[in-house]
Amino acid sequence: MAVFVAVADLRGFAPAARRLGLSPSVVTRQIAGLEDRLGTRLLQRTTRSVTLTDAGARFLERARRILADVDEAERAAGAERTAPVGRLVVAAPNVFGRRHVSPLMGRYLARYPAVTGELTLADRVVNLVEDGIDVAVRIGTLDDSSLIARAVGATRRVVVASPRYLARHRKLRTPDDLAHHAVIQFAPSAAAPAWRFGAAGHEREVAIRPAYVTNSADAAIDHALRGGGPTMVLAYQVADEVRAGRLRIVLADAEPAPLPIRVVYASTRLLSAKVRAFVELVGATCDWRFVEL
Repeated sequence: MAVFVAVADLRGFAPAARRLGLSPSVVTRQIAGLEDRLGTRLLQRTTRSVTLTDAGARFLERARRILADVDEAERAAGAERTAPVGRLVVAAPNVFGRRHVSPLMGRYLARYPAVTGELTLADRVVNLVEDGIDVAVRIGTLDDSSLIARAVGATRRVVVASPRYLARHRKLRTPDDLAHHAVIQFAPSAAAPAWRFGAAGHEREVAIRPAYVTNSADAAIDHALRGGGPTMVLAYQVADEVRAGRLRIVLADAEPAPLPIRVVYASTRLLSAKVRAFVELVGATCDWRFVEL
């Protein structure tokens, strides 16, 4: 189609070939193939000139519009690689997403107004390709080795209780002491009533008898704040409460190894500018290290 438009504009096969960087024979074959496909003659050839047939004139008008649309689509697609535009879908765990990713999205959208943002919060591992996710924040092990991951922080798994509760109940010196306490279990699903302790290579599970079970971290933390008992959560979920003295960390010596916090996305090949800008903004503005509280 582009060859045909060039021949029509320049009224000849040879000048069209020079403009397109092709040989005249290639241009001739391209036009012949187009006419065979359409089943009609588009150009009248003489030894001195090339003119349009009636069908060729009608086809030329539509061909120009189609090529202009293709050019616009290509430029728009190319712009996505040079400037953040379009729709950015980000996934994150519930509590972390509300407390840390949501404010980040606000800063991102203020900086890049040509982007429309969407934040999906769920305490499950989403499939980036199947769920249409551009970038996800994940905490813990990364099972999908096909994803590109950038470490942006770390968090501990901590046991906390309120000072009031700790003052009124038996000391919590070892994980086995949990058997004598009103444990609050936060479990996103129907998990077994056990908590994991110990560094890598020396991990062990300690069975617990929860007095209160919830699939909401906020509910577990609220109950602990009210003196309900000890609960195990991720450090970022209680960082403010620990720093303010409303909760205290216990059994710190028995904690498992810290969990990495990563930003993951599908590939670095032809990475869109909107994803690149988001990952760079995380690295430049976010302190997601929740190991030292």
